[in-house]
Amino acid sequence: MSTTVQDTFMSQGLLSNIVAEIKIMSDSLTWLGTGQGLALHDGESIYNHHFTTDSIADGENTNLVPYGGIPAIAVMGDTMAVAYSGDNGTIQVGYGITLTYDALAVGDSSGISWTYLQQPIDAETDTVPPFGEGFYRALPVTVPEANVTYDAFLYGDYLWTASWAGGLRRYNLSSKNWENVPMPMDNQDSLSLCDGFDETDDLGRDILPGYYLNPRDPADGGNHNHKAFSVLVHGDTVWAGTANGINRGIMINEWVEDPPGNFKLLNCIEWIHYSYPHDNLSGNFVVGLARQVWNGFSTIWAATMNADTPGEVRGLSYTRDGGLTWKTALLGERIYNITAKDSLVFASSQSGLWKSLDGENWAVFDSAIDTTFMSQSEILTDVVYTSVLDERDSIPNLWIGTSNGAAISSDLHGTSWTIFQTEYDSTEFYAYPNPFSPFNHNQLGGEGYVKFHTGNIVNTQVELDIYNFAMEKVFQYNYDFNLYNGAIKWNGRDMNGVLVDNGVYFIRIKYAPSINKSPQYFWDKLIVVK
Repeated sequence: MSTTVQDTFMSQGLLSNIVAEIKIMSDSLTWLGTGQGLALHDGESIYNHHFTTDSIADGENTNLVPYGGIPAIAVMGDTMAVAYSGDNGTIQVGYGITLTYDALAVGDSSGISWTYLQQPIDAETDTVPPFGEGFYRALPVTVPEANVTYDAFLYGDYLWTASWAGGLRRYNLSSKNWENVPMPMDNQDSLSLCDGFDETDDLGRDILPGYYLNPRDPADGGNHNHKAFSVLVHGDTVWAGTANGINRGIMINEWVEDPPGNFKLLNCIEWIHYSYPHDNLSGNFVVGLARQVWNGFSTIWAATMNADTPGEVRGLSYTRDGGLTWKTALLGERIYNITAKDSLVFASSQSGLWKSLDGENWAVFDSAIDTTFMSQSEILTDVVYTSVLDERDSIPNLWIGTSNGAAISSDLHGTSWTIFQTEYDSTEFYAYPNPFSPFNHNQLGGEGYVKFHTGNIVNTQVELDIYNFAMEKVFQYNYDFNLYNGAIKWNGRDMNGVLVDNGVYFIRIKYAPSINKSPQYFWDKLIVVK
């Protein structure tokens, strides 16, 4: 049964066109992580979740979420965790996590009850924390700067987070405690947290000898492999992507007899560390992970980028045998995320959304355009940050999140899109972005575009004229919406195809905004800055 969203803590529309995360829930809900907060599609409309800029105490229950961008969302049933981030002008900062065990309460007038968890940090004294069968030495991470949760995963009793300098951590949903999860150092191809704690310190603690958890750069005595960016959990296995490769951990959770007649619970992880060039990854910077199960086989997909070793390249890396061997695909492409279901694999990238049926042969989707008559809706970017295959209807749908909005296709071929974008004024004519740079804004097919928002148009013939500051016409185009689908836009070029100079330009467009009005001229001023 679908959930009807109450507007107590929700307002219609997106606040940001940047959509980096999409997660589906129940029969109808689709959650979106945007550049300005949490958003939700209920099967019909899109909403933004109300936020607060006031500080929220660690562990406090709240109906309002923090202000910030959303780099990660994790969903398990109706349990959901949302990470927040921003910057201090020089570096990214983690703004914490909200956790709810009943996200379906979005249909209640009282709203969702969130528990706020401050960005996980260590105390200055957390220099020898416990894990597994003993203790290990660590450099405490005591600030939220460079400690941003870029990925999160809910599975079983834990919320797992990958938080850059904050490393790999997990939150016990029952005991409500955080713990650091140590991973191999850069020079280790494996790490056991189940035995080998052979050193005893002055307090009688069993210490892992020669090990130091330190997310600083190697030149500073640290390890790139302790900077976590992606995490995936299934069964007894956890996969973690870092700035130095991929780590596969087998989680041991069993009762053992030691010594005879004395039983204890063994709760630990056995790690294997894969990296370039030894294991054939395309690159060591691993920003996304996904699991594909098809015909009885499990494939782990990774979005791998070049880090700091010569020869690394961007692309996909994947294993079909649990990490024993790795292959690569889409070399040279900047991949953000992977989605896999049955035989299908989707790779979201800087150059668009790629699809494959075998992992070797790939095709890229055309950019999303709503072909509904007179819709004027188009995704004006090549960049696709994320995708989700939605199989809740009899015919599967495909969601994408981009730097220019979100879109859902009613088929898996991308031929029928509905597009969701920010509207600053739904009825007014305006140019966006303004100022406009053809080198930086809305990059699509090698061109940059400014979009002209008109609100309602009832006539099919629309005239666009652009004048420079001297009122000399530099561009004109007549749109025929009987033949044209997409946005009313301009690539910053004159009638000869040459980019115009920096300066102020006047936009004139002629259309009829309602059936009882004749077509009329509307004006706006646009600043072009290359």
